[in-house]
Amino acid sequence: MDTLHEYHANFAYMDLTLLKSFLAVADAGAVTEAAERIGITQPALSRRLQQLEEHLGVELLVRGRNGALLTEMGRLVQGEAQHIVSRYERMHEMVTTHQRLEGGTVRIGGGATAVSFILPEAIAEFQASHPQVRFQMREAGSSEIADDVVAGQLELGVVTLPVRDRELNITPLTNDRVVLVARHDHPLAGRRRVRIMDLSDQAFVAFEAGSALRQIIDGKLRDAGVEVNVVMELRSIPAILRMVLTTGNLAFVSRLGMERQKDIVEVPVQGLRIERRLAVIARRGVTLSPAAGAFSQRLQSLQAVYE
Repeated sequence: MDTLHEYHANFAYMDLTLLKSFLAVADAGAVTEAAERIGITQPALSRRLQQLEEHLGVELLVRGRNGALLTEMGRLVQGEAQHIVSRYERMHEMVTTHQRLEGGTVRIGGGATAVSFILPEAIAEFQASHPQVRFQMREAGSSEIADDVVAGQLELGVVTLPVRDRELNITPLTNDRVVLVARHDHPLAGRRRVRIMDLSDQAFVAFEAGSALRQIIDGKLRDAGVEVNVVMELRSIPAILRMVLTTGNLAFVSRLGMERQKDIVEVPVQGLRIERRLAVIARRGVTLSPAAGAFSQRLQSLQAVYE
């Protein structure tokens, strides 16, 4: 062996057990005592040492009446072997910790509904069982989240279908009902019957143009022959509901966002039903981290709760 770089390059073909056995002998100073410490026979340990020396092409130990002494090359290998074994054991412990869900990070993204009303409760429940798992969450439109999952910046996404990307695994999560909402004192809130055409002269707070949910809402209204007056565009459901409350304008939002709303009411509209399908996405052909895989399964198990 000419350099330590050669040693590291060839280590991929070496049984780590040989290094551990060599270190045991170096620490004990004798093959017999080392064999007793690691629980194998003296001949078996000697064969391991011989295999290591043959693999490296150098003599590592000089055996004599006083035990086993390290050669100069043996001392060099000892120092490097200690680093390698230590790093391997740290890596193994890290992997084991993640597999036990005692650590790790879930990188997930979603739209306004997912980030505000689906993921918080799901994360809280998951962390109650796995408090050491961390979450990195991004809010963006479904197309952006899908792009980030494909690019590897996120492991998971909760998006509005359809998402047309052959590089994604798509698992349907829940049907999300989109409803008309108004402040409790809005004129439409007090009517028994609200027709679709009654919306045409009303002011609306809407989701940002181009978002998946906005496209679904606009498409349904267009099919019904109605064009509403959008006076403001916002990204998140909490912001939209706040504007509904303060300005008195109408809005279409996910029914999931209506929980615990005191002064905002749902207004049923005859002949209008708006729904979308939410799904969990991951990159096809990529194995999720243990934490992300477990959280994805938890999300899917809660499907009945959302619907």
